[in-house]
Amino acid sequence: MNILYIHGLNGSLSDDKRVILETYGTVYSPSIDYEADSNSIEHLKEEFQYKDINVVMGSSMGGFVGYHLSIAFQRPALLFNPALVTRSVFQNIPVYNNLHRSFKKIVLGAQDDVVYPKNTLIFIADRINDNTDYQITLRQDLAHRIPLQIFKEEVAAFFNDYTI
Repeated sequence: MNILYIHGLNGSLSDDKRVILETYGTVYSPSIDYEADSNSIEHLKEEFQYKDINVVMGSSMGGFVGYHLSIAFQRPALLFNPALVTRSVFQNIPVYNNLHRSFKKIVLGAQDDVVYPKNTLIFIADRINDNTDYQITLRQDLAHRIPLQIFKEEVAAFFNDYTI
């Protein structure tokens, strides 16, 4: 299993979270400078198109990028507080077609004051007919940052709920 994990703005995949993901497969987590690369989605698609990615994951800005890459690769996604509606850094959004029914689990923090969960829910509602099965988890105990225990729980739930 090959997992593509996309970090958030000015972030990276922590060693502790990498260890959790590595129990499920090989983890690719490129370093991305969103401010310098407004075409990060397309560049990542080009970089990983021959790596046989099975799952796309991401958080915040990485959740936004992961959302689009999961469509490009036709792969399931686990997205934490994805910045689907607004971002502080401009990114070009390529148009990819969701030809095959896809699965996206989106974990939203009710206490998030960076990526507002209500806006994300409206974004998803506007795309209800996009050939995607959404599973949305709204956690009252979660803000924008994803604590290790919640990360571990949601990754396990993702792999339990979706058979690749």
